[in-house]
Amino acid sequence: MITNQALLLLMLSMLRPSTALPFTPENIGNLFGMAESDGRILQRSKRGWMWNQFFLLEEYAGNDHQYVGKLHSNMDKGDGSVKYVLTGEGAGTLFLIDEKSGDIHATKRLDREEKAMYTLIAKVLDRNTNAELEPDTEFNIKIHDINDNAPKFAREIYFASVPEMSEVGTSVVTVTATDADDQTYGNSARLVYSILQGQPYFSVDSENGTIKTALPGMDREVKENYQVVIQAKDMAGQMGGLSGTTTVSITLSDVNDSPPRFANHSFRVTAVESTEIGGAIGHIKADDPDVGRNAEMEYSIVGGHDIFNIITDQTTQEGVILIKKALDYESKRDYEFRVEVKNTYLDARFIHGLQFKDYATVKVTVEDVDEPPVFTRSPYIIEVHEDTAAGSFVGVVSARDPDADNKPVKYSIDRHTDLERLFNIDSVNGTITTLKALDREMSKWHNISVVATEISQFLIFSPFLKYCELLFFTFISGNPRQTTRVPVFIKVLDVNDNAPEFAMSYDTFVCENVKAGQLIQTISAVDTDEPLVGHKFVFSISANNPNFTIVDREDNTANIVTRRGGFSRREMSMYFLPIVISDNDYPIQSSTSTLIVRVCACDSHGNMQSCNPEVLPFSDGLTTGGLVAILLCVVILLNFSFCISHCFSVVIVVLFAALRRQRKKEPLIISKEDVRDNVVSYNDEGGGEEDTQAFDIGTLRNPEVMDANKLRRDIIPEMLFPFRRTSPMKDNTDVRDFINGRLQENDSDPTAPPYDSLATYAYEGTGSLAESLSSLESAATEGDQDYDYLSNWGPQFKKLAEMYIPAS
Repeated sequence: MITNQALLLLMLSMLRPSTALPFTPENIGNLFGMAESDGRILQRSKRGWMWNQFFLLEEYAGNDHQYVGKLHSNMDKGDGSVKYVLTGEGAGTLFLIDEKSGDIHATKRLDREEKAMYTLIAKVLDRNTNAELEPDTEFNIKIHDINDNAPKFAREIYFASVPEMSEVGTSVVTVTATDADDQTYGNSARLVYSILQGQPYFSVDSENGTIKTALPGMDREVKENYQVVIQAKDMAGQMGGLSGTTTVSITLSDVNDSPPRFANHSFRVTAVESTEIGGAIGHIKADDPDVGRNAEMEYSIVGGHDIFNIITDQTTQEGVILIKKALDYESKRDYEFRVEVKNTYLDARFIHGLQFKDYATVKVTVEDVDEPPVFTRSPYIIEVHEDTAAGSFVGVVSARDPDADNKPVKYSIDRHTDLERLFNIDSVNGTITTLKALDREMSKWHNISVVATEISQFLIFSPFLKYCELLFFTFISGNPRQTTRVPVFIKVLDVNDNAPEFAMSYDTFVCENVKAGQLIQTISAVDTDEPLVGHKFVFSISANNPNFTIVDREDNTANIVTRRGGFSRREMSMYFLPIVISDNDYPIQSSTSTLIVRVCACDSHGNMQSCNPEVLPFSDGLTTGGLVAILLCVVILLNFSFCISHCFSVVIVVLFAALRRQRKKEPLIISKEDVRDNVVSYNDEGGGEEDTQAFDIGTLRNPEVMDANKLRRDIIPEMLFPFRRTSPMKDNTDVRDFINGRLQENDSDPTAPPYDSLATYAYEGTGSLAESLSSLESAATEGDQDYDYLSNWGPQFKKLAEMYIPAS
């Protein structure tokens, strides 16, 4: 068609070389000088170009260049003075123009899918001067499409699913293909879909590629997966069109259209009677061809059951039979019940006409096992009085063999729970008795364990021909595997066997200036017994006590009150007041506790100042009256002669001597009221290890050299006491025992000072084979020591031996 247009243009230019019109339908009449409807002859307008676009088929298969068209200008006289030049897209490479004739050719095979149109610019130049003879004109070369591209799907394989039992025409999936050919030209890109594989189960819409179900009642349990092949063909499906295919894998998804069913409607289960409560004894299973949620089942016992229960294993969808109560072979050996199974999820579309449940019968047989003895109670709580004598009855425990053999049972006490061996039990009848007297104040409860052991008897007989009789030998032995333990709690009941006593130690004093009827102390009592109605104590003292009386407050306390006033430390510094305390339980218990009352000096408010006995002045010398008498004698004697003055001098000397003797010694503790611990400072400095006169340090460090009571050698003792030999210590004496022994000796030492002092109880062990290497002990000896024995101690002490043994 493009070639014909070019030839037509060429013919018109030859007829009228001086004029040219664009080749359009409107201008065809003007090219031949055709008249208008009004009769006028219209002249065409002058135009330099005779075209506006060219057309070219794609995929040219010829050997020479493909002809596109021809350019011609009215300025071209045919003398070769005009030159045609082509610029724009593909000019000089894809498209070439003949400079003289204006013929355009395509040099390569063009593909419309790569580029559908090229825009170029035509120039007309004077060959000699290169001057433009016409204005530049733009034109297009359009590539005509041919059906050279087959339809293509986006994927080679598609995956889709549709519920089973779907109705006919249910949409599954839509698959579409694309064609690279021109959609607007011809039928090259018009596609039609068809199914090549998958009939009669599925169909496809020929226009949009939607796949639909084509067969009713497709069952997943019969066939689950389908392979469908879809074809897309261009040219509207006509012969000669190109096509492409894809595969669609369609899976039928499950719906709950199948009820569970038991393959066997009768099950038999065996269980041993020793199965623990909650233990599983068997499994049953129903079949459901559905999958996932649609195959989930629930098992239950029809009408329930007292002994058994059934649950569903969510992993295996099995029914697990469990024990709710203990089985007893001797009581019942066979059980039977019905089990129901049903789906937990139902689909309303399929429940009509179908029963989504099933039933089965389960028979359980109980097997006998050798069981341990069983106590009638657990635990036992027994009460016994604390005054019960040894061998008295406490209580009875009983156990039996639950097996059909009913073997005898032997009883015993686990001695780990009765370490003091307070109780005994009869091995045959289970009677518990006491082995020792019980004391509630020592222990209110005794928790023991009684063990019941099954006894096995074996009877062996053999003929004794001499006496024509059978001898039977019976062997009795306990089966340690068939034992049962039961706790026995023995409560010791209280008996009033303890007397009340003071609740604490009282520090009681009475002031010298106290008045009669003054409260000096409130006392209370305690009793280790526990009567049922509670404690009630009665306090009393001697009625003829002239100093004090007691007032019972009726709340288990009593007040000590003075009967008189005017107590004096000179007359008596301390009173011992016996108080009788009685309880009200049966039998009545009473005790006498002594309350020590000190006489103290107090201020006007009754606050104690001093309780030490008052010391009488001038007890060791002349009294004050005697001194006054001597002074009076002196005054009288002054009136005598000179000779008498000599006697006066003697009297004066005696008087001063007496006064000197009566001077009070400075007490160690200056204040009488300061009874706190005091630190006494001697203000003397020791001489260290060189001071061997003050203390023997070796004696303090090693008990083996403490052979005698060595006194201090640097001071004169104020008084001497008889020698006390310390108790000898064994070689393996523990350090704690050694210190406790020394502490007891110092506490009972009469030479100890009346104030707190620091005592050193240092102790050096005697376990070393090398004995002591301390230099403290060497202070008791003089001269050089021989260290040759160090060389015999082995290589570990070689360095030490070299340091102390001089080189020979």
